[in-house]
Amino acid sequence: MAQVASLTLLHNDDARPIIEAIMADNPGVRVLDMPGCVKLDRDMELVVNRASVEERLGRTWDPQEIHLVLVSMAGNLDEDDDRFLVGWKH
Repeated sequence: MAQVASLTLLHNDDARPIIEAIMADNPGVRVLDMPGCVKLDRDMELVVNRASVEERLGRTWDPQEIHLVLVSMAGNLDEDDDRFLVGWKH
C-alpha cells in the first residue's frame, strides 16, 4: 500500500492559484474541500511547480510563499527555487 503525501492549505484567494496548480500538475490528486481549508492527497508525492503557480497568478512566485497558506503536510519536504515537493521515498 502506497503512503499518502498530503498538503492542507487555507481556502482563500491567496491559496486558490496554488490549489489549481497542484490539481493540474498532480494526476490522481484527491481533493477534500472543507470549511476554511482544502486538503490535497496523492499517493507517494505532491509537487507544487513555481511555473504553474506563476501562470495562474500572473506574477513571479517564490515557492517559500506557500508557507503563508500552509496549514499542515504529510511527507518529507524537498523544496528549491522551482518547486515545493512533499512525498515519501521508496
